Amino acid sequence: MTVNTNTLISMTDANQNFSKVVRIVDDEGIAVILKNNKPKYIVVGFDEYEGIQSAIEERKKKLTDAAGSIMDRYDDAFRELAK
Repeated sequence: MTVNTNTLISMTDANQNFSKVVRIVDDEGIAVILKNNKPKYIVVGFDEYEGIQSAIEERKKKLTDAAGSIMDRYDDAFRELAK
């Protein structure tokens, strides 16, 4: 994953100057908070968060549908194995 260095902010700096975090999010769309010089947290705007949540829910639905399809397709085999 490529990280834009303009989005990086230390945990200490984020704690002392949260308005700087907000400005980064407003300007870049995302802020990456570093803890011990490693990316630890991501701050995004609410609209971006809603998009992420929507994508997660869609992925869960696809996985559930796929699992259901497999269960339906191999129902007889699963019943035989359960004996």
